[in-house]
Amino acid sequence: MKSIIVGTAGHIDHGKTALVKALTGIDADRLEEEKRRGITIDLGFAHMDLVSANGDPLHLGFVDVPGHERFVRNMLAGVGGIDLVLLVIASDESIKPQTREHFDILQLLGVQRGITVLTKSDAVDAETLDVVRLEVEEFLRGTFLEAPQSPIVAVSALTGAGLEDLKSAIVSAAAGAQPRDSSALARLPVDRVFTMKGFGTVVTGTLISGTIRRDEELEVFPSGRKVRVRGVQVHGQPADAAVAGQRTALNLAGASTEDLSRGMTLAPPATYTTTRRVDVQLSLLPTAPRPLKSRTRVHFHSNTMETVAEIALHGVKHLAPGSQAFARLKLPEAALLLPGDRFILRQFSPVVTIGGGVVLDSAPIPRMPELDKFLQVLVAGVPETILKARIARRGPAGIATSRLVAETGWTRNFVEARLAQAVQGRRVLRIGDLFVDAPAMAQLQQATVSSVEGFHRKNSLVNGIAREALREQVKAPSEVFSASLDLLVRERKIEVVGDVVRLPGHGVVMKDEEAESKKKIEEAFAMAGLKVPALHEVIAGLKVDKIRAQKIVTLLLRDKMLVKLSDELVFHRSALEELRRLVAAQKLKSPKMDVAKFKELTGVSRKYAIPLLEYLDRERVTRRIGDLREIL
Repeated sequence: MKSIIVGTAGHIDHGKTALVKALTGIDADRLEEEKRRGITIDLGFAHMDLVSANGDPLHLGFVDVPGHERFVRNMLAGVGGIDLVLLVIASDESIKPQTREHFDILQLLGVQRGITVLTKSDAVDAETLDVVRLEVEEFLRGTFLEAPQSPIVAVSALTGAGLEDLKSAIVSAAAGAQPRDSSALARLPVDRVFTMKGFGTVVTGTLISGTIRRDEELEVFPSGRKVRVRGVQVHGQPADAAVAGQRTALNLAGASTEDLSRGMTLAPPATYTTTRRVDVQLSLLPTAPRPLKSRTRVHFHSNTMETVAEIALHGVKHLAPGSQAFARLKLPEAALLLPGDRFILRQFSPVVTIGGGVVLDSAPIPRMPELDKFLQVLVAGVPETILKARIARRGPAGIATSRLVAETGWTRNFVEARLAQAVQGRRVLRIGDLFVDAPAMAQLQQATVSSVEGFHRKNSLVNGIAREALREQVKAPSEVFSASLDLLVRERKIEVVGDVVRLPGHGVVMKDEEAESKKKIEEAFAMAGLKVPALHEVIAGLKVDKIRAQKIVTLLLRDKMLVKLSDELVFHRSALEELRRLVAAQKLKSPKMDVAKFKELTGVSRKYAIPLLEYLDRERVTRRIGDLREIL
């Protein structure tokens, strides 16, 4: 069954609620105050079934909105999810201020289909009705409700005249409405929260995308609270699931009415992220009272939420009435907004509608170069191009699939399918769960090779740069950096030896005085046996500076020509090999020895004996047992 949400719009007392009741039999005024005062204050809801032209059932959910100027904020909470609008104009009053404001709002929200209904046709004669029709046709010329594409139907809720014509017009208009995507990620903006006896907490809203099932877990945005769906109702009837485009009521476990409010959104957990910054395309109405300046504060309405926003215009200091521009909106608190969400702006004071637009990016990057170019790509709306642009702006850091889902609102399967050709053509690289822009990867590889070359120029006595130090220099995530190194190794542009990265075939290059110093260091420790001099004393006697001397020592340590037992105790490899032979020979005489015996055996003082014994323990030549060493 196709489900369509029909919204009303129009001036106060033009008969919107009476029209809905005449069509559906349901009084959408549910509040006592509404019935007492005879005006609609808050959103009302009704539903009915019709049969489409091809005989299929058609389910209509009605959202009845208040027409009084004081309640436009309530009206805005109801029209965000409608597929079809009934613009209601009383035949005895014609076009009034809220007719104009409501119609401006409908156009800013991008509503594409509707019917103009001239109510109270019984209150005027035929000639007056014709005059009103002409006025309305002129008012609607050039808009989505222009006649004859969009019909103008005269009705009387009192006598029933024209109601069957209106139903036929609704069926025709509904046939052209595209069904909302029930396979998308679910989003239910909340417009009512209440407690029902025997059920507990209930929320209602128009399900704008996806499917919500009984027993499913959902997250409340922006609070982050997790709730479970205990029950589902669609248009007042119990159901196993609600699908996009249906008026939906959910009985929730895990939250009270104090935890929920109009303006919140229910969606799958750990899918979306909230934001306080959004880049938008903004349109200012021609009727706006003054140009819109950057840093202006406005009332911001999107779906069922309302907040205050500060506007930062891109590239211009002010926006003239009737003009359009890119802007960044800054919100006082985090909210769930996604690309494609429509919004309305109302002047801070006095409160009148001045413009609106569409969200382009709810995850803006600070100081992003070529921002306008990126936003133009988002406006064009081609999924493959949008995804590649979102990947490219992340540079060599790449972006995870889950993050692309959160930024776009598209499913994981949709994202991966739209990127398949780009990945196959190597325009986008897939590294684990990351997507990386191929040109950005090429720049990373170039920067990596340049860093290695620069390191060699400055450090001729070091074989290569440590892998982690190189990664920090080029500022790349571990996963991407590893993939980049692998590509460079395959292309023979670098070598990776253990934890060291170097240019192919690169070795240590020494000047004459450095080679002489290396020889002197090695000889000093080789000739000393186990009674080695302090390292700083050896370094002090060299011709090279201290920094180069330390690098030479590091080189000898790396090549295992020298072995460092402490900061100042360094031994030549040959001396330690001789020590091992000496200890092995001692085992034949006695398998155990104490420190005194070791000193006697080696002829060294306690200064050398303790570090050497600890070294032998580490090398599993000996094992300490109390004050003795067992020779293994």
